[in-house]
Amino acid sequence: MKKILVANRGEIALRIMKTIKKMGIKTVAIYSTIDRQSPHVTFADEAVCIGEPPSNRSYLLGKKIIEIAKSLEVDAIHPGYGFLSENADFVKLVEANHLIFIGPKSESIKIMGSKLAAKEAVKHYNIPMVPGTDQAITDVEEAKKIARKIGFPILIKASAGGGGKGMRIVKNENELEDQMTRAISEATNAFGDGSVFIEKYIASPRHIEIQVLADSLGHTVHLFERECSIQRRHQKVIEEAPSTILTPELRDIMGEAAKKVAKACKYIGAGTVEFLLDDSNNFYFLEMNTRLQVEHPVTEWITGLDLVEQQIKIARGESLRLIQGHLEIKGHAIELRVYAEDPQNDFLPSVGHLKTYRIPEGKNIRVDNGILEGMDVPIYYDPLLAKLITYGNTREEAIVTMLDAIENYKIEGIETTLTFGKFVFENKAFRKGNFDTNFVNLYYKPEILKHIAKNEAKLAALLALKRYQTHLKKVRLPHS
Repeated sequence: MKKILVANRGEIALRIMKTIKKMGIKTVAIYSTIDRQSPHVTFADEAVCIGEPPSNRSYLLGKKIIEIAKSLEVDAIHPGYGFLSENADFVKLVEANHLIFIGPKSESIKIMGSKLAAKEAVKHYNIPMVPGTDQAITDVEEAKKIARKIGFPILIKASAGGGGKGMRIVKNENELEDQMTRAISEATNAFGDGSVFIEKYIASPRHIEIQVLADSLGHTVHLFERECSIQRRHQKVIEEAPSTILTPELRDIMGEAAKKVAKACKYIGAGTVEFLLDDSNNFYFLEMNTRLQVEHPVTEWITGLDLVEQQIKIARGESLRLIQGHLEIKGHAIELRVYAEDPQNDFLPSVGHLKTYRIPEGKNIRVDNGILEGMDVPIYYDPLLAKLITYGNTREEAIVTMLDAIENYKIEGIETTLTFGKFVFENKAFRKGNFDTNFVNLYYKPEILKHIAKNEAKLAALLALKRYQTHLKKVRLPHS
C-alpha cells in the first residue's frame, strides 16, 4: 500500500492518519464544507471536499468516496468507525472496484450486522446467549407467550440496532404492546429495518468486551477485555482495561469464546465481541462490532500494540506475529469520551463556538483530539470531540492521572462530559470497582453537578476576594 483514503472525520480520522504516516504511507482525507479547517484535513497529504455537512450528502456517499479514491490512485480505504464502517454494501462496492477495504469482508459484516443472524452463526459454537427469540417477531400475542416463558422483565431489541436505538425494557405484560410498537417504529426510522426480537432482561450486568485480531491465514488472538459499564442512554462514556471483576480464569474463557465468535463469521481484521456479565459471573454473547472501537486506545496502552497498524498489516495479507500465550496485560488504562454534551441537561448535545480549547499534556496522558480552539462544534455529527486516555501501573494511578488531566483540560463556549467524568472518577463505588450498567441511574443526578459547580464558583469568588484584599494592602503599605 502506498496511499490510503480515510473515509471519516474528526478525532478518529486524525488518529488513523498518524499511524498511516508512521508506516510511510500517504494519506487522503475527505471532508464536508463545514470541516474544511478540521485537523484531519490539514494533517493529510491530500484532501478532497466530499459535499455539504449532512452525512447523507458527504460522509455517507459511498460511490463518490470510491470515485475520489480511484482518481487519486488510492490503494485502500480505512473507514474508521461510524458512517460506512459497518455497511456491507459499501464494502462490496470497494471490493468490486479492486480497492482494499481495511476491515472484514462484506459477508462477515452482514452476519454480525444483524443480531438475529449473529445469534444463528454463533449458536453452533456453544457460546452462552441470553434466553430469548432467535428470529424476528411482530405478533404481540406471540411475544406475550414468549415473555411469560422466559419471565419479565424482558428487553425488546432491534435486530439491526445499535447505540440503544430500537431498544425497550418491558417490566410487565401490560406494557408489552405499546413498547413493542415503539421499538419497531424507532428501529424502522433509525435503520430502515423494523425487525425486533425479545431477550430476557439482565437487570444489573457488567458490559465486558473482548478485542480480537484475525488474519487471512486463519490465525486469531484476543487482546483481553475492556470494561464498558459506565453508560448513559445505553451508550458508553467511560471505558477501562483491564476490568476489575474478571479473574484470569474467566478472562481466558471469555477470550476463547470471543475467538470462536470471530471464527463463526470467518472474521478478518480487528473486531470486538461484546458480552453481558451477570452478578454470578455468567456471561452472555451480545454482539460483535466489525470495526475499530472508539475505546481501542485503552487496549493499545495495556498491550503495547497499535491496532490501526495491525489492521493495515492484516489488510496487506500479512500474518499475525502474535502468540496468545505470549500476550500479557501491563498496567491499567482508562478512557473518558469528551462529548459536546450537557451532563446537567440529560446529556443533550451542546453546540457552539470554542472560545477556549486546551488539551492536557504530560506523562501517561493521551488525547485523541479532533478539534481546535476557535472552531465551531457542528450539530450534524456525533458530538464526540476527543478521547482522554490515561495510564498507570495500577488502576488507582490511572484514575489519579485522569483527575489531574481533567483539571487541566480547558474548554469554554460549550458544555462537555468532563464534569461528569470527574464525578465518576471521584465516586467511591467506581473507585472500588463496585458498579454495573446501572451506575448512572444509581449514583448520578444533574443536581449533583450543579451543586459542585455552585460550590466551586463560591470558592473561586472567595479566593478572588482574598487576592484583591491582599493586593489593596500591598498598595496601601507605602503610605502607612
